[in-house]
Amino acid sequence: MTATVSIGEFARLTYLSVKTLRYYHDIELIEPAAVDPGSGYRRYSTDQVAQAHLIRRLRELDMPLPEIKAVLAASDEDTRNIALRAHLARMEAELQRTKDVVASLRSLLTPAAPLVVEYRSIPAMPVLAFVDTVTRPAVGPWCESAFPLLYETLEAAKVAPAGVAGATYSMEFFAEEVGEVVAFVPVPAGTRMMLPEELTLIELPARRFAIAVHNGSFDDVDRTYGALGSYVAEHDNALAEPVRELYVLGPDQIDDPGAYRTEVCWPIGLL
Repeated sequence: MTATVSIGEFARLTYLSVKTLRYYHDIELIEPAAVDPGSGYRRYSTDQVAQAHLIRRLRELDMPLPEIKAVLAASDEDTRNIALRAHLARMEAELQRTKDVVASLRSLLTPAAPLVVEYRSIPAMPVLAFVDTVTRPAVGPWCESAFPLLYETLEAAKVAPAGVAGATYSMEFFAEEVGEVVAFVPVPAGTRMMLPEELTLIELPARRFAIAVHNGSFDDVDRTYGALGSYVAEHDNALAEPVRELYVLGPDQIDDPGAYRTEVCWPIGLL
């Protein structure tokens, strides 16, 4: 059995203020079951309580009002649940991002590990590469798709990697927040294979690098960049060429981002 109640009583049933309920009525998010034509008083059905509870929770999750409208207008429960799951997934990703930023910010409160710089000359090397123009915010997901494709292509061709995987990042990637990124896996000299259209065989040029190791996830890799780049500026002459990262221990080898080990290679000379 259902009943109708005043807007004040409905506010008590749903934890939505009278002001909020009036606003939701104005934007046609949740409309009263009846409106007195003379007084304009709104009355709500007890059948609407569950809907109001859903709206309040979705707003607490910062779901935009147009998306809430779409959820409420879903033709069936499965369609509604798909929309809800998609929003929850976005919220969980945002929560993880917030946790990562908090952890990275906390790390700034502790002294950085002493910088150890190694000088190394790396000869030219043939690589299987994914060359693309990537925005800074998109680089993480891009790498997550690029490296599996590289390794799957090598496995299908029965070609063993000839060294550790890595990536190069152009000057524009940092200066303009969009630029060329090259994900690569070294291959034996003379390698030939059938390739997906996204991939290519290229040769990375021989260079001399100043190298520092970054331990852990990439959330605070900027600290390693800052320390190494400052060291090079003070002691050497940096080339205006892509920085090279070598993933000595990366996602393809371990599941714990805290255990990643990346060599950041700052170009300082030709060979």
